[in-house]
Amino acid sequence: MDIIKAQAVSAVEELIQTAALSEGQILVIGCSSSEIVGETIGRGSSLETAQAIFKAVYPILKGKGIYLAAQCCEHLNRALIIERECAEKYGLEEVAVVPQPKAGGSFATSAWLGFQSPVAVEHIRAHAGLDIGGTLIGMHLRDVAVPVRLSVARIGNANLLCARTRPKYIGGIRARYE
Repeated sequence: MDIIKAQAVSAVEELIQTAALSEGQILVIGCSSSEIVGETIGRGSSLETAQAIFKAVYPILKGKGIYLAAQCCEHLNRALIIERECAEKYGLEEVAVVPQPKAGGSFATSAWLGFQSPVAVEHIRAHAGLDIGGTLIGMHLRDVAVPVRLSVARIGNANLLCARTRPKYIGGIRARYE
């Protein structure tokens, strides 16, 4: 378990730096504990593994003032668990659901149990994302997602895909962007 936690910490720290995330921004994490432990996504959920990942990465994000959005599984239509403060800051509408390991996923359940004031929302436009095990977080990123390759390619047995976002380039050939 220590290796898995170290991989998660390394990935989150590197993504924060690479994506230049700052206080008040949102990092969405989709996490298949099944894939981490070597099972097929949705077939071997491990609350212990998900809690270890959550407890390893959440203090880092909280310490930097970055909001964590924990993506639920498809049984909850990939809703997100966030802190109420984040929902209020971004004007996100709360929905009524409490994730469970088999309906929402172990990572979202861990977030629900670990947050100070958790709420569920259906949509978010995160500034960066970490997809652990093929959870398909793309729908929760801002419009222009840019793939980020980290030095950590896996967490446990799960593939790791990351993205940062950037503003859209508009205006054509005459426009200046920086």
